[in-house]
Amino acid sequence: MTFRGGIEKPENLARTGGNGGKIAAGGGIGTLLLVGLFLLMGGDPAQLGGLVGGEQQPQSQNSSGTLEHCQTSDDANKYADCRVEFTALSLNQVWSTQLPDQANLNYTKPGLTVFNSSTSTGCGTASSATGPFYCPVDHTAYFDVSFFDQLQKYGGENTPFAQEYIVAHEFGHHIQSIEGTLGLSDYNDPGPNSNAVKIELQADCYAGVWGHFADKGEDAFLEPITEQQVQNAIDAARAVGDDNIQSKAGRNVNPESFTHGSSQQRQEAFLSGYRSGKMASCDYLQRGVYS
Repeated sequence: MTFRGGIEKPENLARTGGNGGKIAAGGGIGTLLLVGLFLLMGGDPAQLGGLVGGEQQPQSQNSSGTLEHCQTSDDANKYADCRVEFTALSLNQVWSTQLPDQANLNYTKPGLTVFNSSTSTGCGTASSATGPFYCPVDHTAYFDVSFFDQLQKYGGENTPFAQEYIVAHEFGHHIQSIEGTLGLSDYNDPGPNSNAVKIELQADCYAGVWGHFADKGEDAFLEPITEQQVQNAIDAARAVGDDNIQSKAGRNVNPESFTHGSSQQRQEAFLSGYRSGKMASCDYLQRGVYS
């Protein structure tokens, strides 16, 4: 259990995506934003095929476009799609305070779509194999929860807080969109010191900032976060490091091709935000704009 029991959902935040034209795209969490930007820039979806497979699992949806079975935090402790929605509610709660306080920027909620099989997005058509991603065109985070099972392929564990870390990472990209820095990421110019890596590590760090505040205060959505849960998030962050993904794919580790950072870097980024709760600890772009 990660959410406090008995909290009623204050709003229907998540929308359910319809089945659009399918594409075979993916590549693990380490390539998710790349997929979205590739489609956004007019890339041919067929060129993305075959990077990662993944069995599609049924997911509860309904004609009203909301997750009607997700009404309380107890549902979020039982069902992955409800967990995504309640994590997003927690993220909105935290960032609506922390972004103005620490960056002097107003927070606007991103869209949230939980889909099954495939869905149309502002960045193109996404499939289950695409994995969770944030689309900067429609300012929406997209999740097919069947993808969480793929964490185990990379050495992570599909635990509740690991899933919540993934949601928080994608919301980190929304924070960057508000800051006007997300577009600095250039996947055509990779490497250990690239802007692509800096943007991804910052999103990990922002996920940690959320974790720092997510269990604090009388109206917090989360139960006190345990050391084991933090370790689950760390394991998930390490699982999607560029070096680990390359190694698991049977390739030589090539830092010059990194777009998201090494396992060690991703672990350190999350912990930096989690321990400090400060956006300033996430200033990988060295902008010096945080209080």
